[in-house]
Amino acid sequence: MTETVLDTAHAAMVAAPNDDAVRLRFYERLGDAELFLLLEGEAEGDKVTPQIFDPGTGQIVLVFDRQERLTQFVGAAAPYAALSGRVIAGLLAEQGLGLGLNLDVGPSAFLLEADGVQWLAQTLEHGPDEVEARIAEVSAPKGLPDVLIEAIDAKLATATGLAQMAYLVGTADAAATRGHMLAFVGTVPGAESALARAASEALTFSGIEAGAMDVGFFDANDPVTERLARVGLRFDLPQPALVSAPDAVAPGSDPDKPPRLR
Repeated sequence: MTETVLDTAHAAMVAAPNDDAVRLRFYERLGDAELFLLLEGEAEGDKVTPQIFDPGTGQIVLVFDRQERLTQFVGAAAPYAALSGRVIAGLLAEQGLGLGLNLDVGPSAFLLEADGVQWLAQTLEHGPDEVEARIAEVSAPKGLPDVLIEAIDAKLATATGLAQMAYLVGTADAAATRGHMLAFVGTVPGAESALARAASEALTFSGIEAGAMDVGFFDANDPVTERLARVGLRFDLPQPALVSAPDAVAPGSDPDKPPRLR
């Protein structure tokens, strides 16, 4: 089976057990990934009942980053809910449950006990603060560590269709206070919160102990966009392929209405 993103991130974490940045990167990938949660039976509306196991360290549920791995573990087709890692972490934290990833079926086999799930859920819930600021100058970004650039690039690769592109620029306000801003161009209406959270998570999971980065949103026809393109580091966001609308809404497919465990 082809190596997955979580396989790669997990291998890097195992190879560098004392590197906090690498460890955080694995948890970031876990939060971003689509995971298949093993259920006791088919979902009923927005209610799902996961199978619960106890390996001796507390109750856990099982998730897999490939449907084929879930089938391999069970030995037959089995009911599941496909949800993002961040949604699953939030649901499990409410119930005090741990999480087993790809157990017995993948190189990224990993057990996260209930306390770890609580930490992950709280970290993923932490969002940016909203403030108003007037930017007097934009310039090329300077002094940012490569690990942050890589974290932004990886995070925006998961933000399919939320904006056309983003530019990372240096900034200065009227008081000559300097900082950095991730400026999104052509943002889909309503996606601002998700993109701001993605930028905040990139900063959090990059392992940088202290730092701040502003986030801005600009229309593609805004004159400032030309200035951003001239000096900024550009990130192109992936765009979705056109597909037919599904006949039914699967549990977890609406991020504003996550399923409920029962």
